[in-house]
Amino acid sequence: MKLGLGLYRHMLKTEYYDFARQAGCTHVIIHLVDYFHKGAANPRSNQPTGDKYAPWGVAGDPGSLWTVEEMRAARLTIESAGLTLAGIENLDPAHWYDVLLDGPRRAEHIENVKTIVRRMGEAEIPILGYNFSIAGVCGRVTGPFGRGHAITIGMDGSADEVPVPKGTVWNMVYEESADGILPSIPHDELWRRFAQFLEEIIPVAEQAGVRLALHPDDPPMPTMRRQPRLVYQPSMFQRVLDLMPSRNNALEMCVGTLAEMTEGDVYDAVDRYSRQGKIAYVHLRNVQGKVPNYRETFIDEGDVDMVRILAILKRNGFQGVVIPDHTPQMSCSVPWHAGMAHTLGYITGALGGLGELHANAEKLLIAAPQ
Repeated sequence: MKLGLGLYRHMLKTEYYDFARQAGCTHVIIHLVDYFHKGAANPRSNQPTGDKYAPWGVAGDPGSLWTVEEMRAARLTIESAGLTLAGIENLDPAHWYDVLLDGPRRAEHIENVKTIVRRMGEAEIPILGYNFSIAGVCGRVTGPFGRGHAITIGMDGSADEVPVPKGTVWNMVYEESADGILPSIPHDELWRRFAQFLEEIIPVAEQAGVRLALHPDDPPMPTMRRQPRLVYQPSMFQRVLDLMPSRNNALEMCVGTLAEMTEGDVYDAVDRYSRQGKIAYVHLRNVQGKVPNYRETFIDEGDVDMVRILAILKRNGFQGVVIPDHTPQMSCSVPWHAGMAHTLGYITGALGGLGELHANAEKLLIAAPQ
């Protein structure tokens, strides 16, 4: 396994690359979407949060796709800092909203995704993490819920009272002047749209040498803002894989989101999909509770035994990147850095222990609490 760090667009600079190396990382996953643009309830000092029903921000330029040159330049800069660029996480809603919505510009937008995937291949970036979600990451609350009153996020009840407005998808605004409410659709229609997406994109990804890695719905509710969710129980990942069997149809395994789900077992899910070799990379985050009532916690507390998760991955030969997707904010002048440093230190210690105890990995799994 490789230790990595996820960096938002405004963090793609030398000081953050240095921080990643100082914390023991060898790899980074980067975000080219600016989730914080015009985000009144979304400060850049934290993960993208928004408000329960407030969007993260305004999507990017619909006519400006990421170029080979800018992606290659990002990779080379990261490599010059002593790191490896493992992948890009998420597509800009401005470039593909009508793929999600099955709207009039769908044909144009599916070509946008194909172009981005081909360009990633040319730039030698091997993984594209993505969400196939209409409502996106929404319905959450922020407050001093963490240990020592650390600022963290969670969920306090369902989030279907306020529907998604037109001009918004995946919790970002792509058309600021739009009026009205986005009509709800059934789950079967969302799966139809997703299956069509895979049928058109996976062959392009295979040719480009890029693995698409689907993130489960966060929060993993059956519906959010009156729109269906695609993957809100662990078993639904298998349906994703079975729709288009291919090495390039893979998973972004978010342990925190899996732990928030109301069915299944997080350890069984990690074991099942890592044994299949279907995990492209891992988000490691701890939580307490299940949807619709949970809190994100520090990695060393919460409901998930993280050492057990890492032991399962090691046993099954997972060789990909593990990153902390987000952490509680610590009380200091650099709360994001401190939270990440704490989490990365914990993961480093756990991975080091597993390396030393390789011969006893099965003992560790057996002894871990059920």
